[in-house]
Amino acid sequence: MNGTGVPADVLRRVAEAGADDAGGLPIELLGDFLDVISSAVCDGKPLQRRQLHRFRSRGEDAAEQGVALRALLDLYLSSAWRLWRELPAVIAAQSDPNAVVAAGEVMLRAVDDAVAELTEGFQLAQRSLVRSQVSARREFVDDLLTGGADVVGLLARASSFGLHLSGPHSVAVVTAAREFTDDNPLVGAVERAVLGSKGDADALVASKSGKLVIVFAAPDRDAIDHVLRGIRLALESGTDGAGRVQLQRRAMDVAWQIAVGRPRTTAAGVVASYREALDALDLAQRLSLESPVIDARDLLVYRVLVNDRPAVTDLIQTLLTPLLEARGGAEPMVETLLAYFAAGGNTAKTARDLHLSVRAVTYRLDRIRELTGQNVNDPGDAFALHAAVLGAKLLDWPRTPLT
Repeated sequence: MNGTGVPADVLRRVAEAGADDAGGLPIELLGDFLDVISSAVCDGKPLQRRQLHRFRSRGEDAAEQGVALRALLDLYLSSAWRLWRELPAVIAAQSDPNAVVAAGEVMLRAVDDAVAELTEGFQLAQRSLVRSQVSARREFVDDLLTGGADVVGLLARASSFGLHLSGPHSVAVVTAAREFTDDNPLVGAVERAVLGSKGDADALVASKSGKLVIVFAAPDRDAIDHVLRGIRLALESGTDGAGRVQLQRRAMDVAWQIAVGRPRTTAAGVVASYREALDALDLAQRLSLESPVIDARDLLVYRVLVNDRPAVTDLIQTLLTPLLEARGGAEPMVETLLAYFAAGGNTAKTARDLHLSVRAVTYRLDRIRELTGQNVNDPGDAFALHAAVLGAKLLDWPRTPLT
């Protein structure tokens, strides 16, 4: 028997039964809860501040151990109702009924106060843990995508975030008119789509610099296509079907676009794929490409043009500057060539795309041949003209003078 009026072995039995109810939690999480409650009932006094403070600490300990709040509360409440029948006032209820009423009031208040402190401690600790995890995740994402961290350490950290970088990985980057943040609901939707129902896929989803970044295992093309389909479905689930994402209940339409880099191995490969995806988004914007998915491998020829600016400038000067003499200048002629090549050399489709007559398009193509000496019907000339107008598009010529 102890100062609470309840035998120690009874308190132990109550604690063990409560722990079983809570799914097998360790009884150490109860601390001196049963002793404190028993003493409060026996003394007929509410719990003191110093006693309640200990329960807040117990809540913090449980959160740090990864215990679910529901299980923790189940442990305390299950122990409390089991303790009730063991209290001296309840055992002697027949001889002194009023004592039971007084004991019940004290116990209910004590349990209420204790559980409130327990919950507050748990929630404060959990918020602190979440902040530290978010901070660690953000730091890892930054280190991974900039390539500035220790490679060995980066590989070890990657596994804790669900990535195993020994195999090939690709990086997809999603951009929209409204910047992505970690608390955007679309980030969670994309994460669920990519990670799957069990959340065990080899992938990482995070926001960076206002864009959404997805790093994922890419052993083959089917895997890449599967992830891209998942991303699109997640984005389109909050759209009007035309690629405009409803970020809030009120109308906030923003167009989105996905770019994916080629698969590579190791952490350095992730950096390369990420930069390639960013370059693809930049090229897509400069070329006015409206496809919802931009694959970096399809833009390699454009990267060649961008990377050799002197050669592209020379090509434009040699082939296209004569178009400046055309009526209306070179810009309508360049737009006609771009539309013509995009239409696969189909004059009728070119006319529809430009909202012109077929006769007008034919006239322009003939005028281009007269001014440049290049015939779009000749494969060699067509290749040179196509490269030149693509370069002009990338350099925004003729609106921007060549340097």
